[in-house]
Amino acid sequence: MIPRYTRPEMGNIWADENKFAVWLSIEILACEAMHKLGIVPAADLKRIKDKAAFSVKRINQIEAKVNHDVIAFLTNVAEHVGPSSRFIHRGLTSSDVLDTALAVQMVQAIDILIADTKAVRKAAAAKARRYKYTPMIGRSHGIHAEPITFGLKMALMYDEFGRALKRLEAARAIICVGQLSGAVGTHAHISPFVEQYVCRKLKLRPAAISTQILQRDRHAEYMSAVALVAASVDRWATEFRHLQRTEVREVEEFFGREQKGSSAMPHKKNPITGEKLCGLARLIRGNLVAALENVALWHERDISHSSVERIIIPDSTIALDHMLVQLEKLVRNLVVYPDRMQENLDMTHGLIHSQQVLLMLTQKGFTREQAYRMVQRHAMHAWESRQALRGLIEADREIMAKVAPADLDKVFDLNVHFTDVGRTFKAVGL
Repeated sequence: MIPRYTRPEMGNIWADENKFAVWLSIEILACEAMHKLGIVPAADLKRIKDKAAFSVKRINQIEAKVNHDVIAFLTNVAEHVGPSSRFIHRGLTSSDVLDTALAVQMVQAIDILIADTKAVRKAAAAKARRYKYTPMIGRSHGIHAEPITFGLKMALMYDEFGRALKRLEAARAIICVGQLSGAVGTHAHISPFVEQYVCRKLKLRPAAISTQILQRDRHAEYMSAVALVAASVDRWATEFRHLQRTEVREVEEFFGREQKGSSAMPHKKNPITGEKLCGLARLIRGNLVAALENVALWHERDISHSSVERIIIPDSTIALDHMLVQLEKLVRNLVVYPDRMQENLDMTHGLIHSQQVLLMLTQKGFTREQAYRMVQRHAMHAWESRQALRGLIEADREIMAKVAPADLDKVFDLNVHFTDVGRTFKAVGL
């Protein structure tokens, strides 16, 4: 568990108090259903509903002796209910309660993650709109390529987390399933009506078929969605970390007035939030591997998955909740330096327009091979001598024999690269 990173609403989902409360709801709902079938008398149902309760401390005391969590829970509930407790857990097996309750908890958790993801998208959208036409250099292989806008970069983030949102919603649907089907899933001792009734009340779908458990491909798909969202957090945290490097310094994480960056170097302002997010993504990716290993179980059930899930599902949802909250804050408070972006655009003396020059020359009659060779020669010279590419082009008689100064004005115009920004924003819903 990672309690240090837990917001109360997410951490409480995985607390014993909530887990046992869901267990008790399942048991009481099952008794209600069996009452409708004429199995549980009205007086006994009333006594169960009036008196059923539990104590986490007492359950732990009993479990220390019996070494079985569900039996310890049922024993404690029976201590409160009395003789009518004979109807509680009738025809059920432990996993009927465990798996159905886990589904409820996983839905509760993913609903928070869905809300978190929407908040991240809102923050990205605000930055995208604000810096829609703010020019900056695009990079491939870490090297200056051609101009983009910072708004386009943030629109890309907005779009990616749109897919993250859909993944979480799909994972919610796949895990929103319960089962009360008995020891090996045959409903031999409990009517399917009970399963349908309980699941409907819990806002779950009853499994079409189960063994003693729900099949773990569902849980693996859920964890896959969580891990993919964490990977997107990692991707953007890495992006902002690179943009904060001293040599780049186009954006910075917000740095508080009283904040300290280094115990040794007072000047440091480090991208600590991004670094933390990248590290937590590694944890969640590792947990996904364990979830995939849980899919292959023996026959109708073994419990090799159980101990794993008690760690990886709470830890991963808690960690991702923290990551999304921190990413939203990082983006919302991100310090952006448009002037520095312009400085970096100017750093290569016009080399960022090389493709435009290349295309112009092919339009003027040069073969692509000829044009590429000419532009590359001048580009390498511009880079090594720190001379402007345009000046070198203008000094080339072979080129200027076919090119007018007005042609160069067009190809060295930054705005050429931004003609499609408006359409792109509409395409991603901004």
